[in-house]
Amino acid sequence: MPLKRLKPITPGLRGTVLVDYSHLSKVAPERSLLKPLKQKAGRNNQGRRTMRYRGGGHKRYYRIIDFKRDKVGIPGVVKTLEYDPNRTAFIALVAYKDGEKRYIIAPQGLEVGQTVLSGPEAPVQPGNTRKLKEMPVGVTIHNVELNPGAGGVMVRGAGTSAQLVAKEGRYVVIKMPSGEVRRVLAECRATFGSVSNPDNRLVKIGKAGRNRWKGRRPRTRGVAMNPVDHPMGGGEGKASGGHPRSRTGLYAKGKKTRKKNKPSSKLIIERRKKR
Repeated sequence: MPLKRLKPITPGLRGTVLVDYSHLSKVAPERSLLKPLKQKAGRNNQGRRTMRYRGGGHKRYYRIIDFKRDKVGIPGVVKTLEYDPNRTAFIALVAYKDGEKRYIIAPQGLEVGQTVLSGPEAPVQPGNTRKLKEMPVGVTIHNVELNPGAGGVMVRGAGTSAQLVAKEGRYVVIKMPSGEVRRVLAECRATFGSVSNPDNRLVKIGKAGRNRWKGRRPRTRGVAMNPVDHPMGGGEGKASGGHPRSRTGLYAKGKKTRKKNKPSSKLIIERRKKR
């Protein structure tokens, strides 16, 4: 997808780089697959703020996405490619032969009019889904399940992809976008291809207002606060604040937060690469 640079007629547009959406279908989203999305503004079920610097933003509808891809053996035709305000990837509306319509994560290279299929007989082409045990080694995949039948939870962000490296009995070995190499049950499903909108990482928002449209409020630095408000607050003049840490005192850089006894840790062969 190409990027577009805007003419610098205002200071906010001078450095702006956005994704060009001209190739997407210019239609309203499928109403049967829309759900109201209530603004939570960083509050929990008691109404208390658990996350700072959230609030406002444009009203949105949630698009119900088919992460399970469990319509086995029923071909579907891609009707539209659409923008989804709830994720970085594009989505595709698929009309199946039995009359049902579903949204799926659009892979790179998927086009309107193309046929997608789930099942062991699905061809190796972007948008088709198989179980991991039915896929050839070395293929590029996305929307990977962790538990069979639960729906894809890994590799769903714009431009990401994983690679099926090997097969080991009940498991297959997958190299993740982070560089982590891990085992996944061979009964889990995944989709061929890489996720659409790879240029999303090159976007420059240009102005603070665009973050406000997303529901992100200005962030206050800890060192600018008082000692009562933050561990890094206080001091005479512009004090550095010591080690970077969160409001609750947890170190912000380098401290491992993964649970030591997490069951899935034994399936990780090689940890992700350090930046």
